[in-house]
Amino acid sequence: MTQARNLALFDLDNTLLIGDSDFEWPRFLIKRGIVDQAYYDHRNNHFYEQYKAGTLNIGEYLEFALEPLTRYDNAELAALHAAYMDEHIRPIIPQAARDLLNLHRQQGDEILIITATNRFITGPIAAELGVDDEHLIAIDLERTADGRYTGKHTGVPSFQAGKITRLEMWLAERGQTLASYGRSFFYSDSHNDLPLLSIVSNPVAVDPDDTLRQHAKEQGWPVISLRG
Repeated sequence: MTQARNLALFDLDNTLLIGDSDFEWPRFLIKRGIVDQAYYDHRNNHFYEQYKAGTLNIGEYLEFALEPLTRYDNAELAALHAAYMDEHIRPIIPQAARDLLNLHRQQGDEILIITATNRFITGPIAAELGVDDEHLIAIDLERTADGRYTGKHTGVPSFQAGKITRLEMWLAERGQTLASYGRSFFYSDSHNDLPLLSIVSNPVAVDPDDTLRQHAKEQGWPVISLRG
């Protein structure tokens, strides 16, 4: 009897990255003079503290974060994102993260990145890590008929328990459930991901925040670091 394939789920920010891509994007825009530093620093820090506390209003945050995308066409945004990747993202991808992804590939596991950051930001980052768009669950964004971003999101945000909803939708589209896999791994740094960590067979805390570290200790979950 053939053994069922394993599923390896990965959070992105502060897990596969040494930092937060959704926090780095406005820093990049500020550096380019595209947004006002004082305003963005104040608002972004406000939302980031909410995120760490587990109290983030995802709708309010997205309204703030997505507005700059509405100012540019797709070619302009692609050029901006390419510079952002070079200046802000590739320097914070640790080799250990690439090695862990490759280990799961070598074992024949199916890899899926599931993140609360939007698809515009995370699509090219996932590609850099060797994960195609079909294997990325992120917050999806609304576009006009000519492809421009409206500044609004669509569907269920992949945040907190929403990650479970989005994963179940992704699996259902393929006629599968978590039980279809031999083992299911989920690697995350954040207590915001406790709902999904609690339903996989192999939860792993990666450079975790204090709340997740304590929970992992109580549950006997592995705690690892990808930061060297």
